[in-house]
Amino acid sequence: MRLVNPSPSLHNEDLAPAQERKWGAFSIFNVWTSDVHSLWGYYLAASLFLLCGSFLNFVIAIGFGSLVIFILMSMVGIAGVRTGVPFPVLARASFGTFGANMPALVRAVVACFWYGAQTAAASGAIVALLIRSPGMLEFHQSSHLLGHSTLEVICYVVVWAAQLLIIQRGMETVRKFQDWAGPAVWIMMLILAVYLVAKSGTFSFGAQIPQDVLLQATSAAGVPGTPGSFAALAAVAATWITYFAALYLNFCDFSRYATSEKALRTGNLWGLPINLLAFCLVAGVTTVAAYEVYGEVLLHPEQISAKFDSWFLALLAALTFAVATLGINVVANFVSPAFDFANVFPRQIDFKRGGYIAALIALVLYPWAPWETGAASFVNFIGSTMGPIFGIMMVDYYLIRRGKLDVNALYQENGEFRFDGGWHRTALIAFGVGMVFSSILPTFTSILPSWWGIYGWFFGVAIGGAVYYVLRAGSAARPQVA
Repeated sequence: MRLVNPSPSLHNEDLAPAQERKWGAFSIFNVWTSDVHSLWGYYLAASLFLLCGSFLNFVIAIGFGSLVIFILMSMVGIAGVRTGVPFPVLARASFGTFGANMPALVRAVVACFWYGAQTAAASGAIVALLIRSPGMLEFHQSSHLLGHSTLEVICYVVVWAAQLLIIQRGMETVRKFQDWAGPAVWIMMLILAVYLVAKSGTFSFGAQIPQDVLLQATSAAGVPGTPGSFAALAAVAATWITYFAALYLNFCDFSRYATSEKALRTGNLWGLPINLLAFCLVAGVTTVAAYEVYGEVLLHPEQISAKFDSWFLALLAALTFAVATLGINVVANFVSPAFDFANVFPRQIDFKRGGYIAALIALVLYPWAPWETGAASFVNFIGSTMGPIFGIMMVDYYLIRRGKLDVNALYQENGEFRFDGGWHRTALIAFGVGMVFSSILPTFTSILPSWWGIYGWFFGVAIGGAVYYVLRAGSAARPQVA
């Protein structure tokens, strides 16, 4: 749509509603192949597989989680198709024209953490390849810088810089990159699985890693119950759903370019429940086969490829996983903060500058590497911070506004979404209450049960959304839509 006299403090070319919509079902599908088919995605899937204890349990827990992800992504995706606006602009409807900067900055900071985590994973694949050389191995072990080996620092900086080249030409370049990066890692994953299955000489969905090995491998995951128990399976499904917490917020950054709601649904169907389950099954098969071949639990694919006898196969695996991880970083952790930072200062910051800020923060975080914890713990802590925001936005869009929104008013400083000087106190209160129960209490106190943090994102969604709905319904009549 064409805007009428948008306020300069709320508008620039990158934040305006999408005019060209070229993302068909295949491009939407590849948003998910780029998002999941990475070293971190494999690491998480393999970790969750161990917690399930068997393939049947794995299929049940991951299958259920993937269906929930499909439903939630479709909800926010449809809002993007109908309005054509990015996440921080959509957030103005519930948080206010200037209050939306708060959830936008929360999402941007989370993206910076993930940006660093994925960059470190991609550089780790390169390091694993290089240290096959005795000279590089000696350098890796003897020289250190910023709390890491000097080789790790060099590879991190190189991979970090390479990502910046992808976004030089905007979102259309992102689409073209992901259209081949996602499928490329699928091919490599299958090669990895076939190689290990052939070398082990067995292929069985009933094969299980011994219980004592599972207990040792999952001891630091922070998940209650023994592998295969109901408590463990529920935690696996919850962690898998929470893994996508960031994209629940900003999937509209991509769906706004979709050609239609039908294309969105088709891309989501193939890219989420079908693709996710298939990817996780391949990760599970590879984990079991690697245990059979090497006699140890290897959760990182670069650890597996580093053991290959063939240098060429190891090189191919390292490069493919590195490129795929760059794909998810661009999709999930560059695009969102680029729009989010631009939303705060539209006159000074455009898409590229916002992305550069996010990349710089990820570089600064590297010496501390806050992502070097257990996969499940890291995912649940990061995800819990965004639960209340998602709950508030979805309640506002679907329950309060019934899926109808005056898009032009989102860009008007003194329009419908001004609320209290540009801030919606109802949303801020709901966000604060939700954060207390989703992140603050389970992280910094022992008041709540130890298992609470695993479901922090869900509590955040439910409590934040419920408080917003009650306060909104009680304070004012449903807004009129122009």
